Amino acid sequence: MIERLTRRKTKTTARGSFDRKLLAPMMLGSMLNPVNSSIISVSLVPIGAAFGAPPSQTAWLVSALYLATSIGQPVMGRLIDLYGPRRLFLAGAALTGIAGLIGLLAPNLGTLIIARVVLGFGTCAGYPAAMYLIRGEARRTGQESPAAILATIAVASQTIAVIGPPLGGLLIGLGGWRSTFAVNIPLAAAGLILGVLRLPKERPLAERTGERVRLDLIGMGLFAATLVSLLLFLMEPRADRWYLPVLMAVAAAGFAVRELRAAEPFIDLRVFGGNLPLLLTYARALLVSVVSYVFLYGYTQWLQDGRGLTASQAGLAQLPLFLTGIAVSTATGRRAAVRGKLLVGAVAQIVGCSLLLLLQPHSAIGLLITVALVFGIPQGLINLALQNAVYHQADPERMGSSAGLLRTFFYLGAIVASSANGAFFGARADTGGLHGLAWFMLAITGLCLALTLVDRSLGRIGSEDSSPAQQPTQRKAS
Repeated sequence: MIERLTRRKTKTTARGSFDRKLLAPMMLGSMLNPVNSSIISVSLVPIGAAFGAPPSQTAWLVSALYLATSIGQPVMGRLIDLYGPRRLFLAGAALTGIAGLIGLLAPNLGTLIIARVVLGFGTCAGYPAAMYLIRGEARRTGQESPAAILATIAVASQTIAVIGPPLGGLLIGLGGWRSTFAVNIPLAAAGLILGVLRLPKERPLAERTGERVRLDLIGMGLFAATLVSLLLFLMEPRADRWYLPVLMAVAAAGFAVRELRAAEPFIDLRVFGGNLPLLLTYARALLVSVVSYVFLYGYTQWLQDGRGLTASQAGLAQLPLFLTGIAVSTATGRRAAVRGKLLVGAVAQIVGCSLLLLLQPHSAIGLLITVALVFGIPQGLINLALQNAVYHQADPERMGSSAGLLRTFFYLGAIVASSANGAFFGARADTGGLHGLAWFMLAITGLCLALTLVDRSLGRIGSEDSSPAQQPTQRKAS
């Protein structure tokens, strides 16, 4: 299916077509984080049993990855904007392999959490590098809208994200939960080989322009402090942790002052502040990811604790989600328009959340399959739509950091989802907790639907005059 997407004809000038040798490293890099995000969902219960840890402690395996990645994605994206994708891609692949080795040998839960932090930083470079390369190829070829290439990346990421649970169940059945960490070693090796052989050697921005480029380390540090304080509070929101929101506010204020005054800011707040459509896209990404990750982790845990399935069976129960998501993405991928995708996806999420309210400890397999099928529709529509929206709305000169920020908002949503799962599930993932999560998800996806309905700018994406290659100046001034 992925090959079919990339073989279809697209509008190009005489300068050539998209360099297809880039597709393999782009897809692999984009898949490293989703596979590790989803494969852990069926590993939490076995890991908890191995170390005698309750869900509230194993949830840190989820949170640690997203804490590192939410900080690292825009940082890696900015470094890619300045220094090109090749060296950052290779560094990330190396870290991914190291994380897999740490997880394979970890003697306790704390070491596993460290492995997930290293893994989070290691998987940061793949997606910003892919978006940077797509932008560069669009500029080189004159391609108006590389919708098929964007769809290829989205389909690859969605495929591996949803294959993750059944793959994790298979690996656990064959080699125990440690195999879900060890799988990163061959993936990292493949990344290193593809990166060396296929990614172009690109001169840093300073050499290309002849101007000195200053790396905004202070801005990056304040950005990291803001997110760390926020995410640590969201992981365990309690009154006695009041100092974390205070630290976040102080760091955020310092970050804003720094970025508004810096000659070469890490995140240009003037551009982002004047680009309301892009900010709304980030807000939708946050809301959508809360619902998606509550379902991915909460529902999978309930299948094991509340419904009594094994890890392998719980993984297989997610296969309809995979099949539907891939079918929907493939059918709609070449269309750059996003508003219809977002609306249909939000409605499907509402239907799926409503179905969760019907689940009981002895619900029929047919109902479980129906739930997964319904959630597969937004899985195939929404992520693709958000990716296309950022590609058309962001400043082309900051495509790497803008793409990284999109992933940051996804991971913020994942942290909120992890916190919600911990709040609604006590010592085990029971049916009452699942129903509470379903009501929470309904409120979130309702807000996302409202944001989509009021945002009329979405209707311009996919029209003849919305090509990012033709409008860089207008976007910078937006």
